[in-house]
This record gives sequence, structure tokens and C-alpha cells, in this order.
Amino acid sequence: MCRWAAYRGTPIPLEQIVSAPGHSLIEQSHHATQAKTATNGDGFGIAWYGEHREPGLYRDVLPAWSDCNLKSLARQIRSPLFLAHVRASTGGATSRDNCHPFVYGNWSFMHNGQIAGFEKIRRPMEAALSDRLYQARHGTTDSELLFLLAIEFGLQTDPAAAFAEAIRFALAESARAGVRELVRFTAAFSDGQALHAIRYSNDAFAPTLYSAPTCNNQGHCLVSEPFKDTDTKWHEIPAGSIVTLTKGGISSARFSPVQAEAVKVAEVA
Repeated sequence: MCRWAAYRGTPIPLEQIVSAPGHSLIEQSHHATQAKTATNGDGFGIAWYGEHREPGLYRDVLPAWSDCNLKSLARQIRSPLFLAHVRASTGGATSRDNCHPFVYGNWSFMHNGQIAGFEKIRRPMEAALSDRLYQARHGTTDSELLFLLAIEFGLQTDPAAAFAEAIRFALAESARAGVRELVRFTAAFSDGQALHAIRYSNDAFAPTLYSAPTCNNQGHCLVSEPFKDTDTKWHEIPAGSIVTLTKGGISSARFSPVQAEAVKVAEVA
């Protein structure tokens, strides 16, 4: 399982989230306390928004704790909205294309979780992508594929519905293939304006998600695992939730993919 952190607010140096806090994301890359494994050394990545519509992206296969370039860039780059991720692979080779975040157009996405039996349903899931989005798939992970399916299913207009549909589709293909129907999904994603996060699992073990105002209330942070900062009051986001950060603040709503009708599943099948 992976660890990640995302920020939206007044522009700050990336290091204020990535490396500076106690139990920062870099520390979590080799000493996570709320994950199945303490080490998240299968690569890392950062996507940040600045002067352009599309996010900047830096990813590598080195462990985050051993990359001096990461610390240098995090110290110099300032951004009002960014996503940072350290990877512990549950499937897919350790390659740059499999490192999070993933980017398409103005969208960025990162994920902690898994689809059980993914290799047995990967082909029909990829077949649901249009040629345009299939050609945009560079890696082999379930995470990237869920992201592209969400784009296929309307991410631009309704993020919650798009990811609900992508998850329903994965569960339907699992049932069709006769494999375990399990999706664990805690993810952050952004179009450069709003920052969204979803915490969901169709069993009782949704990966963790926390939120808090941070950096002297300059912005708001969403994390897999809290930093050690006595001035920050972390709030655990309940499973089955989607939260959204905008200029107007933070809002939350229920996220229940399996309770809605799987319209697109029927259309694609």
C-alpha cells in the first residue's frame, strides 16, 4: 500500500508537505505507521499546478528518501495545489510509467489501494477505453486504468459519478470473471482548480484518509497518514466519502458506488 499527501491553498514550497514536517511524506516512505508495510520504496512522484493549465510532473523509481533531486525541487517549487505520492507496489513493475501521480490533460490523480484479481479483468477494463484514452495508457497498474476509466465515464463534468462508475465496472467484471469482488480505493485527484479525495472500499478495510488546515491556515491538506505537528488537528475522513477543496473551503458527501445503477457497465459490456 502507498502513502500520499495533497495540498490546496496559498502557494507554498512543496517541502512544507513533502519533507519538512515531522513524519513527512519522505519519512513515511521508509517508516509508515498506518499501512500494511512500513516501507514505500517503489518510486515516488509529484504533480503540481503553476503557470500552465497542465500540471508539472516529476516521477522516478528511486525510493523518495534517497533522491536528492526531490528534496531540492521541493525546496524551490511553490504551488497552490499539488499531489505527492510514495509507492509500495501491489502490482505492476517498478517503472516510471507506473509511479503516481498520473496526468491526463489538466487532470492529475494518485491512489492507494487495489483491485483484487486485477490481471484477470485487466483486458475487459482496457477494452472499455476509447482509442484516445487507450493510447494514453503508458503503465500497467490498476490505478492508472481506474483513472482513465473515470475520464471515459465523465470525470470532467461529474467526478464523483465518474469514479463511482469506474469502480462499479471493475466490480462487475470481477463478478463476470468469477474472481474476488474487491476494490479498495483512497485517491486524490484535481483539475487544477478543485482538489478531490475519495475514501472507499466494498469491504470493511478502506485505506486511511485524513484532512486538516495546515501551514498556519494558509491551506488545507489531505493525507494517507497524519504528520506529527502538535498545532495541526487532523480529522479522519469516514469510509464511503468524497471530499472537495475549493476556494470556498471544504465540503464532503457520501460516496456509494454499489448503490447506484451501473448504466455504463451495461452499455460497455
